[in-house]
Amino acid sequence: MTYQNPPTKPRYSATFDEYTLSEIRRAAATGIYDIRGAGAKRKLPHFDDLLFLGASISRYPLEGYREKCETSVVLGARHAKKPIELKIPITIAGMSFGSLSGPAKEALGRGASLSGTSTTTGDGGMTEEERGHSQTLVYQYLPSRYGMNPRDLRRADAIEIVVGQGAKPGGGGMLLGQKISDRVAEMRTLPKGIDQRSACRHPDWTGPDDLEIKILEIREITDWEKPIYVKVGGARPYYDTALAVKAGADVVVLDGMQGGTAATQEVFIENVGQPTLACIRPAVQALQDLGMHRKVQLIVSGGIRNGADVAKAMALGADAVSIGTAALVALGDNDPRWEAEYQALGTTAGAYDDWHEGKDPAGITTQDPELMKRVDPVAAGRRLANYLKVMTLEAQTIARACGKNHLHNLEPEDLCALTIEAAAMAQVPLAGTSWIPGKNGF
Repeated sequence: MTYQNPPTKPRYSATFDEYTLSEIRRAAATGIYDIRGAGAKRKLPHFDDLLFLGASISRYPLEGYREKCETSVVLGARHAKKPIELKIPITIAGMSFGSLSGPAKEALGRGASLSGTSTTTGDGGMTEEERGHSQTLVYQYLPSRYGMNPRDLRRADAIEIVVGQGAKPGGGGMLLGQKISDRVAEMRTLPKGIDQRSACRHPDWTGPDDLEIKILEIREITDWEKPIYVKVGGARPYYDTALAVKAGADVVVLDGMQGGTAATQEVFIENVGQPTLACIRPAVQALQDLGMHRKVQLIVSGGIRNGADVAKAMALGADAVSIGTAALVALGDNDPRWEAEYQALGTTAGAYDDWHEGKDPAGITTQDPELMKRVDPVAAGRRLANYLKVMTLEAQTIARACGKNHLHNLEPEDLCALTIEAAAMAQVPLAGTSWIPGKNGF
């Protein structure tokens, strides 16, 4: 009897996989690099690699329906006359008008206000809808200076000086011409329909000494009332946090590489920066070394999706978190109800990241007048508020299970890690051991 080898299935190289081959072909055909939005799609160590230990005999849990777990946070009490007081430690990240539609920006303000938290302007200035429907509004001061004016600085409740963004630390943003409508062009003092790129660094300072001068300048403009945040991308979190504190920041915003962006080169999104999980502990260590932990607040962003992520970030030392991509999904972006239209664009609802093209069927990342009509700011704001409520309840549930009556009382001792990489990054023990990689010379 003779035996024949069974047919074998073609096997892709681990290095030259199907996507890599398609990118080589695309680059060879077009001669330009790929631009997209959203965040990193590669598998990275993240909060899923951490677990809470909870309480049993050695710890005493709190009863969820009888004992309170507080969630409030005060931001900016270091220098500001009017620090921000939020009911929940989950804020809305900066996403620009231009990148997002006017109704979407309004919906973010409505949802944040219903939840007792803040939202943030993003590049491109402050819209009247956003200011009118945001109980607490943080104004981003970016290298581009698009739409910046002293009047809006004074109308804001806090100022966020953006030095870097997690998806592209060291790189500037992009807004393609099809999204620069008459209104966007007027707010940014740009020609309509022409591609623009935001600068990667501020034009009037080059280092921490200049940053200190800029912070003082903004404090004078705003009569020392507004908290001053400094936002950095997850690159060198220890030193960037320390220098921001020494320059006079009230709050440090730390954005890891899982954070999204409206548009930039994909090579940036996937290859520059550090995972959010790797950034938190060095930043906290910098604050502790300066004696400023909890005095200067730390807001962590980049891939926050649920209440467990919130609780884990706070257990590692953050005072609050910020969400961007998740907030857009809560508003209705990437909704399967528009799947046929997403497929007509050559993508699918769950993977849509061509936000820069301005054709978003959900009407959220577009300036198309007809598509924008699909966003009901009131209903979308309610959905965002519901999502924020669930995130908060989830975080409280975990905190109570760990015996904590405030989210800020969560601590690294409440955590263990599932992988060596996560244990080393978060500086918590590997599950089932007392080993923290990198500690005590091991």
